[in-house]
Amino acid sequence: MGRLLFSAIASIDGYTVDSSGSFDWAQPDEEVHAFVNDRERDIGTYLYGRRMYETMRVWQDLGDSEEPVVADYAAVWQHAEKVVFSSTLSEVTTPKTRLLSRFDPEEVRRLVAGADHDVSIGGPTLAAAAFAAGLVDEVRLFLVPVAVGGGTPALPQGQFLRLRLLEERAFAGGTLGLHYAVETS
Repeated sequence: MGRLLFSAIASIDGYTVDSSGSFDWAQPDEEVHAFVNDRERDIGTYLYGRRMYETMRVWQDLGDSEEPVVADYAAVWQHAEKVVFSSTLSEVTTPKTRLLSRFDPEEVRRLVAGADHDVSIGGPTLAAAAFAAGLVDEVRLFLVPVAVGGGTPALPQGQFLRLRLLEERAFAGGTLGLHYAVETS
């Protein structure tokens, strides 16, 4: 049985993008990128909404990058299955990707329960629906030492979450990696 993981790079004040929609400030350095790559190797399926899929599909074309850490993540991403939940997309453009018109918590629950690998849910909007349905098992946050003052919050607003720290890692550039189990009550 797999686990459903939510991972995000966020500002120290908790946003994945700033109020203008930019996440340029979130570019991980080589140390953080390599660490993320190692954590992502166990992911067999990525779940995305339309916006996150459109952001992430660039990894399909970065496999021949001259930067080893970039090429490594591209290989990890390309190897995994992808499921995109969107009522506005008519097709997906990457291999190993299927399109579903809506997020169905029971379908996600079955997918994770039947998986022999971990499943990652990408993007705070889609993740909020998974948190609300009690589906998320673990949270991995990478907090960048910048405050952006507003934007899209990494964690769902209006939901109480109790998290138990599993791992923490400080990186030389100031990013802090936090890994939590989601406690059920």
